[in-house]
Amino acid sequence: MLTAFAIAVFAVFLAEMGDKTQLLAVAFSTRYRWYTVLWAVAVATALNHLLAVVAGNMITSVIPIDWIKLLAALSFLLFGLWTLHDDTSPDAADRAGASPFFTVGLAFFIAEMGDKTQIMTLTLAADQAAKVGGHGLMAKAQQVIPIWCGTTAGMILADGVGIVAGVVLHKRIPTHVVKWIAAATFAIFGLIGMHESLDAVLPEGTTVHHLVLIALIPVMAALMVLVARRSARRAACEEKAES
Repeated sequence: MLTAFAIAVFAVFLAEMGDKTQLLAVAFSTRYRWYTVLWAVAVATALNHLLAVVAGNMITSVIPIDWIKLLAALSFLLFGLWTLHDDTSPDAADRAGASPFFTVGLAFFIAEMGDKTQIMTLTLAADQAAKVGGHGLMAKAQQVIPIWCGTTAGMILADGVGIVAGVVLHKRIPTHVVKWIAAATFAIFGLIGMHESLDAVLPEGTTVHHLVLIALIPVMAALMVLVARRSARRAACEEKAES
C-alpha cells in the first residue's frame, strides 16, 4: 500500500506541475487567503479523486467526458471575466467573503473533471485493483485508499507550490497586473479547452467551430476590457464619494 501511495503522489505531482489547475491555484491565491484556497483545493480534490477511483466510469457513462470538459472550459471563460470584476466595495467584499471556499472548491472540482490528473487517478486505481485482486472489504480498501490518498496528496503539494507563487506575485506585482495575468490565463485555457472539446464532440471533419473560436478571441478581449474599465470607474466613484 505504501508503494502504491508513493507512486500516486509522485505521478500526480509531476503531472500537475504547470497544469491549468495549478495555475488556477495561483490565480485564486491572489484573491483569497492562502489557507482558504488550500483547504478548498484539498476538499475538492479529495471528492473529485474519490469519484474517479470509485465511480468515474459510472459518471462518464451518463455524461460524456467531452461534454464535462466543455463545461469546464466555459467556466474558465467566466472566471476570466469575474477575475477583472472589482470587489473593493464593502458590499462586494461581503459577497466575495461569504463563500470563497465554495467558489474555489467548485472551480477546482469542475476543472479537474476530465483533466489528465483525474484520468491518471482512474488508471492508477485500475492498475492497483489488478495487482491486489479480491472482492472483499479489505481488498477493496487496499485497492482504493492508497491511490485516493496518494493522488490527493500529490495535487495538494503541487497546488501548494502554485499558492506560494500566487502570494509572492501578489506582494511584488501591482494588483491590477496580477488580475490581468490571472484573467488572461483563465481565458487562454478556456479557449484551448473549448477547441479540444468541440473537436471531440462535433462530427469528424467539422471545422466551422475553429472560425467561431477565432472570432471569440477579440470578443473575449473586448469583454475583459469592458469589465475592467467599469470596475475601475466604479472604484474611482466610490473612492471619490468616501473622500
